[in-house]
Amino acid sequence: MLNNILQYLDATARRVPDKTAFSDGRVALSFRELDGASRRIGTALCRLGYGREPVAVLMQRAPAEIAAFLGVVRAGCFYAALDEAMPAARMEQILHTLSPRLLICDRHNRPRADALVASGALAGCVLSYEELCLEEPDEAVLAAVRDAAVDQDPIYVVFTSGSTGVPKGVAACHRSVLDYTESLCEAIGFSEDTVFANQTPLYFDAPLKEIMPTLKYGATTYLVPKMLFSFPIPLCDFLNQHKVNTVCWVVSALTMISAFGVLDSHPPRYLTTVCFGSEVFPRPQYDRWRAALPEARFFNLYGPTEATGMSCWWHADRALAPDEPIPVGRPFRNTDILLLAEGTHGARRITPDEPDTEGEICMRGTCVTLGYYNDPARTAAAFVQNPLQSAYPEIIYRTGDIGRYNAHGELVFVGRRDAQIKILGHRVELGEIEAAAAPAVRAACCVYDGARTRLVLYYTADESVTPDGLRAMLNQRLPRYMMPALLIRLDALPLTPNGKIDRRALTEAAKATD
Repeated sequence: MLNNILQYLDATARRVPDKTAFSDGRVALSFRELDGASRRIGTALCRLGYGREPVAVLMQRAPAEIAAFLGVVRAGCFYAALDEAMPAARMEQILHTLSPRLLICDRHNRPRADALVASGALAGCVLSYEELCLEEPDEAVLAAVRDAAVDQDPIYVVFTSGSTGVPKGVAACHRSVLDYTESLCEAIGFSEDTVFANQTPLYFDAPLKEIMPTLKYGATTYLVPKMLFSFPIPLCDFLNQHKVNTVCWVVSALTMISAFGVLDSHPPRYLTTVCFGSEVFPRPQYDRWRAALPEARFFNLYGPTEATGMSCWWHADRALAPDEPIPVGRPFRNTDILLLAEGTHGARRITPDEPDTEGEICMRGTCVTLGYYNDPARTAAAFVQNPLQSAYPEIIYRTGDIGRYNAHGELVFVGRRDAQIKILGHRVELGEIEAAAAPAVRAACCVYDGARTRLVLYYTADESVTPDGLRAMLNQRLPRYMMPALLIRLDALPLTPNGKIDRRALTEAAKATD
């Protein structure tokens, strides 16, 4: 019985020890090397007295970072990855919530890690990845940790945008990740011959789509250099050089290739499987990909971080009508989608026999994560008792997404019921951007211009608050993907009849602004 993700690595390292597991095109780790590094790190942490607690990881996006994650898990702990490009203020917020006793860093990030200690943001100590890897593995120590483990133990905490301005840390356990991996692999059909190209940062949950099948089957994952996603031709050259046959990318990464005509001049010749998600795929760009790779299989993947990343899938095995949205399909095995009608206190479930009836997408099953780390109030608001039954405790997750069933009985994503959006593959609470601006302005409202994939921040403030000054302040508080493309000062924000900021009017204004 599988109850720990490390069982994947244990078996694969014995079966194909010398095969490349992860590579960034320069440095590669075989399964033997990956397994060995994780055992050395796990042993070192155990001997230092760490166990069943969070460990922060601040490293460059490279195979070694994955080894660090697995080493933390070997010690019975769970990891929380920090983005090295993250503003200091946001990193401090995360560390405040996490309160780790330990941060692991690489040589490149040691100065920044030491600065976190000096500033008081990190109360624990800093250990280098390189030094931890010098420890001799102690199999007896590691076996004792494994014997005491259960499948409800956490693996990671992933921090997402929060409406109050404070990031939310989603904690996921082994059971959720194992079931997710098994269902994903079953639906898509990964194997030992799969060659992935990872696009997403490792501090999100999205890389699970590549990391876990790689560990399970002995596949290979290439970490695509970030800079290539600004240059579509070298990007496709990278895919062809490494004979990548599978991508699981956000829509914006795929459209960056198709929008510039690269599919005609430099097509990714080896691609046989294209998985996409996180954003709605514009039909013209989707159709270009289908036309360019007629033999490839296409899958739409849907799901929030709170449901272990992806929970639904749709195989593009039928033609879509010209104006038909791409479905998100049906849930993974051991996951149930509850489409709950609005205005009924969540007490009525919409069925596929009611096409085009909209409701909130809720999820139950092992996909539902443990909740928000060290945040009981927000956990209680989103992870709630199933309103369809009250005989025993059963937690479901309210996504805040609105969906409907189409005539084929497939689930279709409609939109959001709040101010949360997806941009460039990242989930963003618009309220967090507004909260970041709050110290400098009287009022602020951030809206999303989906047609041009940009954020626009409207604000009222004294004349002394210039757009350049406000932007400089936001740069210190927000990651780059959350930075508004436009900052527009108004004498007053428009209001609805009930006195609330009129987001709809500002959204329409943003669409009309060059």
